[in-house]
Amino acid sequence: MVPIQSNIDGKEITMGDLKKNLEPLGFTVNGNWEYDHAYIDYKMNDDHGDQQYVRIPLKSTGGPLDDEGTFVQIGTPFLLDHQFETDVDEEGNVGALTGSFDQFKSPADKDAPFPEELVERGKVLISKAEQALGTL
Repeated sequence: MVPIQSNIDGKEITMGDLKKNLEPLGFTVNGNWEYDHAYIDYKMNDDHGDQQYVRIPLKSTGGPLDDEGTFVQIGTPFLLDHQFETDVDEEGNVGALTGSFDQFKSPADKDAPFPEELVERGKVLISKAEQALGTL
């Protein structure tokens, strides 16, 4: 994880305005959000199980995140690398019951070192997010 200092850190905005301003740039609200906190992500790369993201954390200042009118506070953006297991179970030893509950592999390393060659691109994407949210 590589934290990136940003002028959007600590700013408040409605969930609807956040999505309206960042989704056109390619950011999406992470599907793994909770009632009071979430991430808005930009997937930079998806190369054979190795995925790099620009991730902007946010937390509710009151109300559920699925309400467009809920105000959220933006945290410090960061760059994140997830390395996923890409091997296949050649034996096929996963039963139907196990497969129905555990369909997706967990990251092999949820906080792998971020590729240096993508750091500058990540900073540019955060700069674009700052510009899109410039009216804060």
